[in-house]
Amino acid sequence: MTGHDVAVVGGGCVGLSVAKHLAERSDLDIAVIEKEHHLAEHQSGRNSGVLHPGFNYPPGSQKARFATEGTRRMKAYCAEHGVPCEEFGVLVVAQDDEEERRLHELAEQAEANGVAYELLEGEAAIQEHEPHAAGQAALYAPEAASVDSQQYVYTLAREVQRAGVTLYTGHEVTRLTAVDDGYRLATTNSTVECDLLVNAAGLHADRLAHQVGVGEEYQVVPFRGEYYEVVPDRAELCETMIYPTPDPELPFLGVHYTRRTDGKVIVGPNAVLAFGREAYENTQFDLADLRETLTYEGFWKLMASPTMLAVAWEELHKSYRKEQFAAAAARLVPEVTERDLEKSYAGIRAQLVTEDGDLVKEPLFLERDDAIHILNAVSPGLTSSLPFGEHIATRLLAE
Repeated sequence: MTGHDVAVVGGGCVGLSVAKHLAERSDLDIAVIEKEHHLAEHQSGRNSGVLHPGFNYPPGSQKARFATEGTRRMKAYCAEHGVPCEEFGVLVVAQDDEEERRLHELAEQAEANGVAYELLEGEAAIQEHEPHAAGQAALYAPEAASVDSQQYVYTLAREVQRAGVTLYTGHEVTRLTAVDDGYRLATTNSTVECDLLVNAAGLHADRLAHQVGVGEEYQVVPFRGEYYEVVPDRAELCETMIYPTPDPELPFLGVHYTRRTDGKVIVGPNAVLAFGREAYENTQFDLADLRETLTYEGFWKLMASPTMLAVAWEELHKSYRKEQFAAAAARLVPEVTERDLEKSYAGIRAQLVTEDGDLVKEPLFLERDDAIHILNAVSPGLTSSLPFGEHIATRLLAE
């Protein structure tokens, strides 16, 4: 049996950021326990890689603060450590009067959050930034950037190891038990004991928390987001990033375009219920995971909303019918056709849902008995990872 002062469960961008800031601020013996043999296998490596500068979040919220600070700090971190990062800027496009009204609300939020922006009127102004985009108005935010999220995670891992943090890979925590002086973690390869615990297990964080009686009023409902890639000889259709105007009632941004640091242009994601917490293909399912979702009262209360039902049906069509996905993409760039899109990767969002059927939209962590359980670190989780990890480390050291 191995003992450490602190065990961080989850070697994604948030867990490694917590370990980094704990190592910088203390001389504690820290371990990071990751179930996969390779890092960034799940949410931290299966995302769009976008740094969101913070115009899309309510002023004064943790999301707004973490996003604005996180964007700035991530760019500096990438520059210091040689992680690919390109400040492309983002164009948020409105197609009708209602969306244009929401653009002005985004501009007000950007102003309050200290985010640079420019409002553009008319298609000619839009096409000065993106020649192939279509819409009646847009908000341009120049500070948005694209980062190689997998290289970022591996850079964090190397940094924490140099600082003396022990990194266990291929150690899936199968049972978490509270003991007299801390916690015992049974893994697939060993047993680890610790005085302080950080649960940053992402898609499985709620399950670990439930094993010690924490957060039982919440459950992760997995939503799969699928991406297509614009074929190389049509990649000029998007030079930077093109987003639709977000609906504040929904947690998903909708299909959008992102130019990555490797020059590829990805389109997506949609947002469809996944039939397993790691079911990355629409033909995959995990019977136990699916049963867990379908027997959760909060899920059915969520789906009782006519809006959610309509969105679920539309997103399902995008998953199984490429022409529907292409039609959503063409709303922003009319020249895009089915032939221009090739199937790419998918990610799964660990969307936390309350037992009353509410989507948890803010970061959520619960502090209990010398432990912090990070139950909700959804978008912009990558963007926020440095300040969020520092915040968790500070809270833990105050225990």
